[in-house]
Amino acid sequence: MSTVTQLAIVTTGSANFRQNFKCLGFSFYIDGRKLTSVFTATTTGRMDTIRNGARGRFIVTCSTAKPSSSSEISSSARIRSEVLTPFRSVRMFFYLAFIAQASLGGLIASTQLIGALANPSRAGAVTDIAKGLGIDIGAAALFAFLYYRENKIKNAQMARLSREENLSNLKLRVDERKIITVSEFRGLARLVILAGPSSFIKEAFELSETFTEQLIERGVLAVPFCTDGNVPSFEFDETEETKELTKKRRRLWQLVPVLTPEWSEWLDEQKKLANVSPDSPVYLSLRLDGRVRGSGVGYPPWNAFVAQLPPVKGMWSGLLDGMDGRVL
Repeated sequence: MSTVTQLAIVTTGSANFRQNFKCLGFSFYIDGRKLTSVFTATTTGRMDTIRNGARGRFIVTCSTAKPSSSSEISSSARIRSEVLTPFRSVRMFFYLAFIAQASLGGLIASTQLIGALANPSRAGAVTDIAKGLGIDIGAAALFAFLYYRENKIKNAQMARLSREENLSNLKLRVDERKIITVSEFRGLARLVILAGPSSFIKEAFELSETFTEQLIERGVLAVPFCTDGNVPSFEFDETEETKELTKKRRRLWQLVPVLTPEWSEWLDEQKKLANVSPDSPVYLSLRLDGRVRGSGVGYPPWNAFVAQLPPVKGMWSGLLDGMDGRVL
């Protein structure tokens, strides 16, 4: 997945220019001249040429640090996992202790069994020793299985929390002057992410028209992400009779994803985990706390959202905030 270059190393053959001048950002000065040819590189190690409008030729080598894999578990995800299941570490510790105890008992019983088999005078104790050895082996196997299952659940939970954290760091454009992260909508809105070609986005936009007022009352906001690179054109009715409805529809569809490579990477990972074709149009609905509530292939079930989600204002506000459904 391509990433946006943030660090450029500029070299030149000019005698009065410092070699390996590093700069952050999208514009910088060389010998007092500001380079206004802002560029974005999508490959690592690509060579581009820019000119300052006067003299000389500058060779720009663009490189990016290797992005952290979304599969890596962050410290905050580990902390959240401990908060959600505070006694898991204690259980896993005791599982390991019981495994060690049973293994040690099995080792001692094995040596006793070998000695009893080698000594005919102790033949009567073979049965009891064998029973003890079987119990130790069974106990070690049982607690090993419990530890393996607990560790598997722990890894799956932390992977899910890590994906949710990566989602919360993605950015959305609210208007021309305001860009915020997904996490800033927690407690304020229930986001519904739609990913697919522009035709899919436009059809979902038209299907939501009937439920616009109810969706706004429930704090639902759509996040359309076009996978074909085309920008869908939303047509709003500007007549005086539908002025209020048009205002709500604009609010429902006002969010625009920014830094699309990061969005593409996150969505591709979600599709891979769900065994969904990369080209399939999908939707994901988030709870009010920002966690993934539901997902599926095709158009979002706007009618189901209206039926299942409580309003975010009024007498039910606060009381039913946690009734968004179970976490996937």
